[in-house]
Formats: sequence, C-alpha cells, structure tokens
Amino acid sequence: MKLNKTLSLISLATKAGKTASGEFCTEKEVKSGTAALVIVADDASDNTKKKFKNMCEFYEVPIYFYGDKDTLGHAMGKEFRASLAVTDPGFAKGIMKHLDA
Repeated sequence: MKLNKTLSLISLATKAGKTASGEFCTEKEVKSGTAALVIVADDASDNTKKKFKNMCEFYEVPIYFYGDKDTLGHAMGKEFRASLAVTDPGFAKGIMKHLDA
C-alpha cells in the first residue's frame, strides 16, 4: 500500500506542477533552493546516486532512494525518470511521511 500512496502523491504533485524531473532539472531545483525533497530511483547509476546524495547533503534537502526508473517515470506520466525534485513543501511532507512509514 505504501508504494501506491507514495506514487499517487508524486503523480498529484506532478499534475499540480510541483515537481521537476530529470537530472538537469532536479539539480537546478536543488541549487536554486526550491526543492523540498529529492527522490532518486534505486536503479539509477552509482554515480548519479552519489552526486545527488552529496548535493542534497550540502544544500540540506531530504533525499530518498525509491522505486525504479520505470515506476517513477510512470507516476509522472513520462517514460523513465532517474531523479525528481518536489518543489512544494506540503507535497514533500506527505510523500516523506509515506516513505518513512
């Protein structure tokens, strides 16, 4: 159930225009200070995971490794997505609550 709830919140946030996906856009949101949460796919490359982990630590943005590229992309209505940033604090809080559960 946790999986579905998390993905539906990601989907809702995307429809509301409160997410940015793809490596470049995610990085831009983190560095500009608008990212409230970063989610990286478990099957992303080690280099991508390390890059986002270090970046999020530096900018103090919560980061989660969750799902796979296909699942994340599907939740956003796109193809594959290795990373995404949630820019709305409310959505981020809701998603984190389900990821921590």
